[in-house]
Amino acid sequence: MDWEDYDYNRINRRTGENIRRTRKLRGMTIQELADRIHKSRATVSKYETGEISLDIPTLLRISLVLQVTANRLIDYPDTGGGERGVASAGPKTFHNAARLFFYFYDGRYKRLKDGVIDIRPDRQGNQQGAALTISVVTPNGRSSEIYYEGTVTYSDRLIRFSFINQYNTLEEDLLYIFNPLELRESTYGLLCGISSADMRPCAFKCLVTLTPHKYSDELKEQLLLTREELRTSKRLNMLVVDNVL
Repeated sequence: MDWEDYDYNRINRRTGENIRRTRKLRGMTIQELADRIHKSRATVSKYETGEISLDIPTLLRISLVLQVTANRLIDYPDTGGGERGVASAGPKTFHNAARLFFYFYDGRYKRLKDGVIDIRPDRQGNQQGAALTISVVTPNGRSSEIYYEGTVTYSDRLIRFSFINQYNTLEEDLLYIFNPLELRESTYGLLCGISSADMRPCAFKCLVTLTPHKYSDELKEQLLLTREELRTSKRLNMLVVDNVL
């Protein structure tokens, strides 16, 4: 894709939306952010609406204050070229999606949780960069987010995601998608890693989708381990989740 084809106004708006969303999740006002990066409130407000472009030093200062990577604030997918992780003219599959959504039920908090995987266009062989955002609940009940950076590796039989918590490098999450070339909208999987809450190994049955889903009782039922899955786990002494919907 040529540089001339980029919609720079859209890039500014997308970056501003990410800054505003992250700032609010941090419980920070526009004035507080402005004071931390030594800018006026009016200027920061225009950053968030996309009225003015961010220079690189300011973007880096904002990312440090908000405790996220600069990539998470830019978060602008390429829109051409037909590479993996980039929008293409053909049918949308897990193999060419630039963004994926996933959901799991956390029995510790008795609530549904969701996440977003953004796949960047920096392809190197069969591997690309990727970022993961998981919605979590803080001890005071407020919703917040945890950010992970990592890679996605492609083959015709499976996609492998490997993510590391940017705040705690000991915490790694793994996710596999099998038969990614099949034309389907969703698939089951296991999100495996180290629990952020108590730093213990854990695995969640999750639903990975090409489009966002609304929270519902039906979605919750899909994410609960079934009796058959528990019986199989007891018989095999391992947890296996069938990815066929």
